[in-house]
Amino acid sequence: MKKLIILILLFFPLFIHAQTNLQPYLTLEDATRISNAAEAKSKAEGWNMVIVILDAGGHMISLRKMDGVQIGSIDVALGKAKTAVYFKRPTKVFEDMMKTEGGGRIATLPNAVAIEGGLPIVKDGVVVGAIGISGASSAQDGIVAAAGLAVY
Repeated sequence: MKKLIILILLFFPLFIHAQTNLQPYLTLEDATRISNAAEAKSKAEGWNMVIVILDAGGHMISLRKMDGVQIGSIDVALGKAKTAVYFKRPTKVFEDMMKTEGGGRIATLPNAVAIEGGLPIVKDGVVVGAIGISGASSAQDGIVAAAGLAVY
């Protein structure tokens, strides 16, 4: 019995450490701050946008559809954010690859939207989510996405 108690006391700190050692993650507060910055940039430029924030698993934390933006931009922004989080890179990378010889193969990748406007959100070297923007040109979408991440 004494040996069992000693073993429990020896290993107990390991169990506590395992439960408190969490990976970084994206909070609702983080998503709101990023969305606010993206919306502010969009309004300053006179662009109506859809702003989507996903967590590391590709699940939606927030979605904003500004007045006057086409509803098709909802799915496009979501697709851009999914691409950025699933592949851990900006969607601009895929857009640029499409312009190279043989780049059309990118179109066959599942969940790959090859249009600028999706960026992964990284904290402490870990992808914790993504932002997807749609509503204007792909370059303008990218500008708004970058403005959103600038506050994170």
